[in-house]
Amino acid sequence: MKIQRFGASAAFVMVGALALSACGGQEASSGSDGSASSGAALSGTISSDGSSTVGPLTEAAAELFMTENTGVQVTVGTSGTGGGFKKFCEGQTQLSNASRPIKDEEKAACAAKGIEYQEIIVANDALTVVANKENAFLKCLTVEELKTLWAPAGTGKVTKWNQVNPAFPAENIKLYGPGTDSGTFDFFTAEINGEEGASRTDYEPSEDDNVIVQGVSGDKNASGYFGFTYYEENSDTLTAVQVDNGKGCVSPSAETARDGSYAPLSRPLYIYIDKKAFASNAALKGFVNFFVENDAKIAEAAKYIALNDEQKKKAQDELAALG
Repeated sequence: MKIQRFGASAAFVMVGALALSACGGQEASSGSDGSASSGAALSGTISSDGSSTVGPLTEAAAELFMTENTGVQVTVGTSGTGGGFKKFCEGQTQLSNASRPIKDEEKAACAAKGIEYQEIIVANDALTVVANKENAFLKCLTVEELKTLWAPAGTGKVTKWNQVNPAFPAENIKLYGPGTDSGTFDFFTAEINGEEGASRTDYEPSEDDNVIVQGVSGDKNASGYFGFTYYEENSDTLTAVQVDNGKGCVSPSAETARDGSYAPLSRPLYIYIDKKAFASNAALKGFVNFFVENDAKIAEAAKYIALNDEQKKKAQDELAALG
C-alpha cells in the first residue's frame, strides 16, 4: 500500500460515509486487538497530528483499523513533531505522532494543561540523505562532510560541492530539508552538527516532504533529507546517499537500521497518547491496542521498518502502562 503524505493542515482518513458525532463518543469497550469486546461496534473520533515521518504509518494503521471498525473516524495532520506537540499539549488532539522524544519544554506545556501522556515506540527509521537520480558524484558522504554541508558555519559560505569534497565538481549546492518544527530536523542537526537545531539557514525548509522531493528531483545538484520510507516511495527520481561514520559507506535499509550499522542516522519513531482520552474514549483505546498488537502488519502495509523483538516487548509494556 502506498500511503500519501499530506501537508500541514489536518487530513481526514476515513472508511465509509457514516455520520459521526464530533465529541469522540463510544458504544463499547475494546479488546486487545482493537475489536469491540462485547460484540457491539466501536464508534467515535480520534484526532492526531505531528510528524510527517510518522503520519503515514498512523494513516496505514487507521485504514486497517477502520476497515474492521467502520464507525470510527481518524484524522491525521502533519504539522511536524513540534507542531503536533503544541496541539497535543493544548488538548486539541488525543494522539501525537513524533519522530523524536518529547522535549522538556513540551513536557512542561503538557503539565501546565493537565495533559498526562504515554510514549509508545511504533517503528524504526533510517533517516535518509537523498540526491537527484542524475547526480553522478553524490554516492557516499562522511559524517564530517555532512557537517560541512549542513552546519551553521556553512551559511552563505559553503556554496559549491567541491568545498565539501575536493573530488566533487564546482557545481552550485542547492539544499532542501525539514523545517524547524520537524523532529527529523531536530534529530539530524543533533546527530550531524552536534547540537539540536544548529543548521545552516540558506536552504529551502518545508514541513511537507513532497516539497523536498520535488526540489531535489528537479535539480541534479540538489540534496536533502527525510525518512527512509518516503525515499523508498520516491526512489524512481531520487538516490539514497550512503553514510560513512568511520567504518565505511553504509546504505540506509531495514537491516542496517535494526542492527545499528547505519549510524548515526537510525532512530525509533513514536506515538504519544493522552491518558485521560485513552481511558474515556473506547475508539482511541481500541485503535492504540490495534496499533501496538499489529505493528508488523501495519509496518509492512506502509513500508516502514518494523520493531525488533526487544522493541515489541517495550511497546507492549508501554501500552500496559496506559491501563
